[in-house]
Amino acid sequence: MKVNYQRCSTKEQNVSRQEIQGMDAVFTDYCSGGSEFSKRDESKKLLKLVEQGKVSEVHIDSLDRLGRNTIDMLNTINYFTAKGVCVVSIKEGLRTLVDGKENAVSKLMVGLLSTLAEFELSKIRDRSNEGIVKAKERGAYKGNGNVRTAESIEEFMSKDSSREVKRYLNQGYSIRQVALLSRCSPGKVVKVKKYIDNLC
Repeated sequence: MKVNYQRCSTKEQNVSRQEIQGMDAVFTDYCSGGSEFSKRDESKKLLKLVEQGKVSEVHIDSLDRLGRNTIDMLNTINYFTAKGVCVVSIKEGLRTLVDGKENAVSKLMVGLLSTLAEFELSKIRDRSNEGIVKAKERGAYKGNGNVRTAESIEEFMSKDSSREVKRYLNQGYSIRQVALLSRCSPGKVVKVKKYIDNLC
């Protein structure tokens, strides 16, 4: 099965430019590019089909549709590669698999382009923060009133994703392997491992 994955930041944006002809299915998420791929509503449906071995290719308009976080994007592509699923990016002209084997040139390009995508997201956030500062100076900014409290170790370790990481670590997998299997960032895996080691 060949599928078209699309992502827009808001439902007001036109998704038509991301449409690719000849696909067997289309999955469209409306969320920030900084959100984790595996946590998106439509992505979850796509990943379920991948787990069932029903997907051969994932076509996207451009790599930043997968996300703008370098580690998450690389983990997502590595996951697809491990499952034998080829990611085809139209804008960059990339295919991650050629004749069922990993494309070394595409792997290099994906690393470079994902870093640029994350840099662009960082600039967007900086501009947003600058706007908030200026709005506060004018007295025009009204926060949502939410105060984020620090997460305890117990709360962090009780999350489904943390428990999954712990399970793979206990099975002897390396940090990189656990990140791929659990679709979490290596940083999260290291954090879980640190808490486990401290409890032992």
